[in-house]
Amino acid sequence: MKQIYKKYAMTVGLVWAACFLFFVFAYMLVLGPQYKKKRQVQRQLAEKIQAYESALSAAQQQTRERLGRQIDELKKQLADVVVDFESSPTLTFDIIQMANERQVSSLSIEDKGGHGNSDLPNCECIGETRIDISFTSSFDQFARLLNTLERHRPIVFVDRFSIVRSDQDTNGHQASMNLAVFVRKPQTG
Repeated sequence: MKQIYKKYAMTVGLVWAACFLFFVFAYMLVLGPQYKKKRQVQRQLAEKIQAYESALSAAQQQTRERLGRQIDELKKQLADVVVDFESSPTLTFDIIQMANERQVSSLSIEDKGGHGNSDLPNCECIGETRIDISFTSSFDQFARLLNTLERHRPIVFVDRFSIVRSDQDTNGHQASMNLAVFVRKPQTG
């Protein structure tokens, strides 16, 4: 009798194992790709719903006003950093005026490369202009001019500076600065 039970148990075990392998194979072949496709379709649906809700939000007057305010704020921030192409020639006169207010002497300014001609990498609308200035001043006047230049709006970046102490006169030290300014390129078309 035990032989019959063993044979029966062996047959049932083999049938169960064969069924299990068949279902695993069927899952991998049929149901697995369907689940992947279902997840992909759900992801696309979520993206479309988000785009739809964003379009509905953009159509509302409040959202347009809020975005308009954000654009105005960003334009003001940009104006603090970038000089308009049309007003870039006046920047040299602003620097002369700042130097005269700080009472430096023997001022000479050299504009390197024109206004906005130097391209910045990955930047289509903004260029860079470099200005070299040299003058004679005391250390205090030098520090005041440096501070004034760095606080100027639009921003003037002091890239390099040097000051050489004079052996004869305590108020006549030779100083030079290399300045960089971002300039908005003229729009074509």
